[in-house]
Amino acid sequence: QVQLVESGGGLVQPGGSLRLACAASGSIFGFNAMGWGWYRQAPGKQRELVAGITNVGGTNYADSVKGRFTISRDNVKNTVYLEMNSLKPEDMAVYYCNTYPRVINNYWGQGTQVTVSS
Repeated sequence: QVQLVESGGGLVQPGGSLRLACAASGSIFGFNAMGWGWYRQAPGKQRELVAGITNVGGTNYADSVKGRFTISRDNVKNTVYLEMNSLKPEDMAVYYCNTYPRVINNYWGQGTQVTVSS
């Protein structure tokens, strides 16, 4: 059984920053060999890929977050991070992590809420 626990969300004003973390635990083999991604789902919208990082550190970003968000990984801690700067109201969503580029449906966690509001 794999557990992905997202943390770091919260309420921030437009233009502010947050750092999300996703810690993987349980029967997870080969964390280092897998790509990982951050996904988000806003109310009434489909879940979408925000950023992905391959097993060798290559990154990919949604156009809407390029230049503002940075994904990184710590293979010792089995943790993936998402640094979010210059946050906009349209970034408000529940953020999840999962494998990348293809998700594993059983891996979805509870997510972490990001609220951008003045």
